[in-house]
Amino acid sequence: MNKAIYIATSEQNCGKSIISLGLMQLLIGKTARVGYFRPIIEDFEEGQFDNHIETVISHFGLDMKFEDAYAFTKSKLIKKKNKGKIGEVLDVIIEKFKRLEEKFDFVLVEGTSFIGEGTAIELGINVLIAKNLGIPTIIIGSGIGKTLEELVDSLYLAYDTFKVKDVEVISVIANKVQPENIELVTNDLKKNLPSSVLINTIPLISSLNNPTVQEIVNEIGAKVLFGHEYLNNQTGSYSIGAMQLPNYLLHLKENGLIITPGDRADIILGALQANESANYPSVSGIVLTGNIMPEESILKLIEGLSTVVPILTVEGGTYNISNQIGAIKSKIYANNTQKIETSIATFEKYVDIDALAEKFTSFESDGITPKMFQYNLVKRAKKHRKHIVLPEGNDERILIAASRLQLMDVVDISIIGNRKQVESKVAELGLEFDFDKVAIINPTESEHYEDYVNTYYELRKAKNVSLAMARDLMEDVSYFGTMMVYKGHADGMVSGAAHTTQHTILPALQFIKTKPNSSVVSSVFFMCLEDRVSVFGDCAINPNPTAEQLAEIAISSADSSLAFGIDPKVAMLSYSSGTSGKGDEVEKVRAATEIVKAKRPDIKIEGPIQYDAAVDMSVGKSKMPDSQVAGQASVLIFPDLNTGNNTYKAVQRETGALAIGPMLQGLNKPVNDLSRGCTVDDIINTVVITAIQAQGL
Repeated sequence: MNKAIYIATSEQNCGKSIISLGLMQLLIGKTARVGYFRPIIEDFEEGQFDNHIETVISHFGLDMKFEDAYAFTKSKLIKKKNKGKIGEVLDVIIEKFKRLEEKFDFVLVEGTSFIGEGTAIELGINVLIAKNLGIPTIIIGSGIGKTLEELVDSLYLAYDTFKVKDVEVISVIANKVQPENIELVTNDLKKNLPSSVLINTIPLISSLNNPTVQEIVNEIGAKVLFGHEYLNNQTGSYSIGAMQLPNYLLHLKENGLIITPGDRADIILGALQANESANYPSVSGIVLTGNIMPEESILKLIEGLSTVVPILTVEGGTYNISNQIGAIKSKIYANNTQKIETSIATFEKYVDIDALAEKFTSFESDGITPKMFQYNLVKRAKKHRKHIVLPEGNDERILIAASRLQLMDVVDISIIGNRKQVESKVAELGLEFDFDKVAIINPTESEHYEDYVNTYYELRKAKNVSLAMARDLMEDVSYFGTMMVYKGHADGMVSGAAHTTQHTILPALQFIKTKPNSSVVSSVFFMCLEDRVSVFGDCAINPNPTAEQLAEIAISSADSSLAFGIDPKVAMLSYSSGTSGKGDEVEKVRAATEIVKAKRPDIKIEGPIQYDAAVDMSVGKSKMPDSQVAGQASVLIFPDLNTGNNTYKAVQRETGALAIGPMLQGLNKPVNDLSRGCTVDDIINTVVITAIQAQGL
């Protein structure tokens, strides 16, 4: 049983970051504890960190220190090698790897990426390390600048180099291949390599290959004059602003970087205006060369603009600076979520992850961790793609979440709002956003508006709703979005970032209504604690449920728990455990527990029970030694909203737990509410669980 995998490249600049990030995303969904190890890294300045280690540890929240994630820097390795002490190097690498292997269920090991070293040297070091660690390998090669024959030959040579030394190669990946050649490359590799080796081909992704403006700042030593907040803008091509403005505008391309002398005020202002115009492509940034600052009047004009792309100034001349920018090899940084998520989505799209996982993870961990839970949520949402409507298109958090959901390629999205305002805000935020894949809907301009008005009127006329009232209500984004779900034009709705819970839920209660076997709408939070995921209900909807309602909340929560891969062990919480407590509130919980036992004898349930007895094994065993739930409860049902809401917030704030939800239960179709203080991650997680609900849970 393998507990590690080694990623090796056949040459420099193969784009192995895509593979590392994609594999890490895969692994955290398969096992509880994943470690990351780079035996040899590039030299770094004192007080700084290796960029790729920092990116992986921070993005995936790995429980490890930076110094544990590597063994040697390049310079120290070369000194040891020159002194004939390569054996000592291997001893240290093995020792550090074994420590990680003991601590973690699986370790992702990433090979060298020496800049300036020969292919033979790099391959030899990687083979030596992989063989001494005794772990299988994935080999990556780049298709840039190669013929088909050269690419296949280079990957076969790398494969043979590992096999000669008895290192198992489980997969060969051709990366950065022109999209039209994917099938050709895959077929030729399959002809030349054994059938036991998994073959995958990944196309060249321009947004990953091109640098961000921040990378350009770092590489050319530029000073940022304007647009600090948009330095993560992704560049497309770059062009030199040398001709007259009317002609130059004809040469602008999407996300273009403009390089021009600092005294070309016409190009600078024209580019900024083009970026604002719907008739021209977006501009990612402007580089002013020659150490020439624009005149004060021009700077003052720029300062007064509402949106300014990054404007940089640099000492070098236009020719030299354009050459330097053209030579930049883009990297992925910890704060560039857009590139990280694009990398993961690309990996999952083009690599047969199920076949790969079967090759090196033939074990299952007990329980489910937060990382596994989140990974499985996204995987399940992707399996049967659903369409989610987001009514609050005027909230920038919604737009950022929609952009990231596009990169994750997990759901189809409609946004309710004014298209021009949405486009302007997307440009202002510097988001990667494909408007061809997202419907921007203004209710009164929608082809369905009149139908929605008439439908609502027919459904509610018995409640004294007039046609005029229906028309007014259908202009409201919550009502319009809910009607999209009711009519089947969307599979679910997520709202509440800018509206109250009542505003979000009321339309759903009016015409989506509850399921036939439900009399109450309730909610659950998936509380992602350090080592487990618990279900908390009801923490958002019902102020003071009756015993019958509490029982229904418990049953719904147990079913939701099971549907999301969590074995339901239900604790009906109270201030007393067992039979000792007295009082109306305890009796209500006791009665609710008995109702659940009568209706659903299949559910493991205990109540009344105190929180500590429910989740702490030692306390649970001392207070209720014969219980199947005490000490190991996964579903915690609170007796009222006051207790539930305060408890989930206290646990979230004091432990740093991620609270996913609230997810509403009991409605015929999924509508979910956000907190007005929600983060972008909260929105993404809620969209994902809504999509899963829409699959028929």
